Amino acid sequence: MDYYSSQINKLIQELSELPGIGAKSAQRLAFHILNMPVEQVEGLSEAIINARKNVRYCKECFTLTDDELCPICKDASRNHKTIMVVENTRDLAAYEKTQKYDGVYHVLHGAISPMLGIGPNDIKLKELMQRLQQDVDEVIIATNSSLEGETTAMYISKLIKPTGIKVTRIASGVPVGGDLEYIDEVTLLRALEGRTEL
Repeated sequence: MDYYSSQINKLIQELSELPGIGAKSAQRLAFHILNMPVEQVEGLSEAIINARKNVRYCKECFTLTDDELCPICKDASRNHKTIMVVENTRDLAAYEKTQKYDGVYHVLHGAISPMLGIGPNDIKLKELMQRLQQDVDEVIIATNSSLEGETTAMYISKLIKPTGIKVTRIASGVPVGGDLEYIDEVTLLRALEGRTEL
């Protein structure tokens, strides 16, 4: 039996299709939207529609942007000879928040995963190799420490090494505030191998 009218049910159902939004969260969001002023709801729906229509890939690094080039690729003060390879735009944003990296990025939009049927041709690897025809000194591979991320990192490294361009991998290890006794062996080994002098 339906408790709500068809339009409320439709709104709840559409919201529950979003990632990470279960039935209760969708219901809470639906009633929040219904209590918002009409102008605010129109602004929200307009922002969603405009973003969906106008956001596309940056023609250089393939992050999401509403312009031909993203703000990072346009920025002449950044080091365009260092490219950090990340799996998605959220990873790029995480590194930008540190405000310590001054190079540019390349967004793969995924990672190699034979189990999921994702191969090298399904992510932006060919585009990365085309970028390396330009003047590039270093490629930093910053894929996740998952099996897929590691596979992708190894594949990229094997592709780039013959070009003579320096290839590095981000260190991975013990998180700040983490207790050593709860950390897996692979992470501990990486922390040991990636140690730096104090």
